[in-house]
Amino acid sequence: MKLHEAVGKRILEYCKERNITPNKLCTMSGVIQSTVNSIFSGRSKNPKLATIQYLCAGLNITIKEFFDSPLFIKVKHEFKQSNCV
Repeated sequence: MKLHEAVGKRILEYCKERNITPNKLCTMSGVIQSTVNSIFSGRSKNPKLATIQYLCAGLNITIKEFFDSPLFIKVKHEFKQSNCV
């Protein structure tokens, strides 16, 4: 699983857990619907951490809580050596 896929699945997990729609989460977090749709559809290959932070604020959770999931253990490394400093 790629990182952007895990992020999308994690957002959906929280929406289902709290019985809210992704659209409602957008309203709660201030993130526009097209951004969330891009994450879900896979068009957004690298969701910004700031976007995830806004979504977390809307869900009233921390970034740590968001990433504390087995989904992220399964993430494959997507970076080439030349991209690392």
